[in-house]
Amino acid sequence: MEKKLVKTLREAIVLSGLRDGMSVSFHHHLRNGDFTLSAVMEEIADLGIKDLTLNASSLFDTHQSLEAHIENRVIKKINTNYMSQGLGHRISEGIMEEAVEFRTHGGRPRDISLGITPIDVAFIAAPASDAAGNCSGKYGPSACGSLGYAIPDAMYAKKVIVITDHLMPYPLTDCSIPEIYVDYVVQVPAIGDPRGIVSGTTRITRDPVGLLMAETAVEVIRHSGLLKDGFSFQTGAGGATLAAAKFLQDHMLRENIRGSFASGGITGYLVDMLESGCFEKLMDVQCFDLKAVESIRKNPAHHEISAMQYASPAAKSAVVDHLDVVLLGATEVDTDFNVNVHTDSSGRIMGGSGGHSDTAAGARLSMIIAPLFRARLPIVCDRVQCISTPGKDVDVLITQRGVAVNPKNEELILRLRDARIPVVDIHELKYMAEKLTGVPQRKQRTGRTVANVIYRDGTMIDQIKSVK
Repeated sequence: MEKKLVKTLREAIVLSGLRDGMSVSFHHHLRNGDFTLSAVMEEIADLGIKDLTLNASSLFDTHQSLEAHIENRVIKKINTNYMSQGLGHRISEGIMEEAVEFRTHGGRPRDISLGITPIDVAFIAAPASDAAGNCSGKYGPSACGSLGYAIPDAMYAKKVIVITDHLMPYPLTDCSIPEIYVDYVVQVPAIGDPRGIVSGTTRITRDPVGLLMAETAVEVIRHSGLLKDGFSFQTGAGGATLAAAKFLQDHMLRENIRGSFASGGITGYLVDMLESGCFEKLMDVQCFDLKAVESIRKNPAHHEISAMQYASPAAKSAVVDHLDVVLLGATEVDTDFNVNVHTDSSGRIMGGSGGHSDTAAGARLSMIIAPLFRARLPIVCDRVQCISTPGKDVDVLITQRGVAVNPKNEELILRLRDARIPVVDIHELKYMAEKLTGVPQRKQRTGRTVANVIYRDGTMIDQIKSVK
């Protein structure tokens, strides 16, 4: 056991045998509070190692230092599921020679397990670990909750390095990743700032438009025929979708409806639904706030799951395959119900699919909540800048001016009309928006490809072009 515990990051990197041209991986559970990825890449750069493939489940603004490592060829290629706008805008300007590969939260573990994107060395930031590498995200000063996205990396990487700031006595039995996968353990002063887990908006909107859309979403769920005992549910962390979760909780408590589980990235609002009896279990691949971190540590009904169990098409079944309803957001939706969550309206990278297309494909009812326009730009268009989730997997678009239902779902259209919910053709929503905002002049991008968007089954569904 003592042989696994090394004194420095540099020693662990050298012992792993990392060389030019290999692949390294990182998880994103500390989100914008992560210190580990940047610290490791600095050590790798100082060792003179170059031309690496970086396989990170998500990249945030705290990882802006990667720009320098791209420019000096330490990093040759990036595989990720999400990239925030700081680095995303620079990638959109063409600073990388090789195109970024965007996968989904289910597609990434699929391709790791199938050997399509092999990992030579996985670096796992663990809020707690023993000297043998049994590690967890539930304990320690940097506790982040679930380590679900790191589990496939640990299982399939050739070498695994656990980096922790809280070394516990052996054995740490309540572990996310067991020692059988771990080669080396390093203790550092801090792996991150847990306050950075709360990235972006994880609060219920107070905007009247958002609240109206949230109320409409709950009405659609009510009249879909799916809201009954055993109901399963997932929602994103946007303000309107969180409001919908709160309104849904109120309705379930009034009607004494007890659901089976809620899943995905877990927020304090879903914890409230669990504790109030709306759901029997939470299936948690990542915690979005500190209330969720506390819950997964204390509540046996709050379960940690791997990214593979969450959404991988290579698994024999996954949680997303059992979902009744998922609520999702969008930057754009086109008249074929294709959804964009990768780029802004100018085509610059500022996001990624994450679990968007995984849950849309798996759920019986996939719902997009988005205002008719943002910043004087219509949400509905003829063709999205980038297809993140194909329209075949989307059932409903909810706006403040009406609900558009994918024509494939004839039964739902009839149910909603019978309930006097304002169902409108998606082309009509586009016309309404453009009447208010004018028709935007969308620039056709013809530059070189800066990113390939890979669907959960491994097929490429779109490409993102340079903005220069």
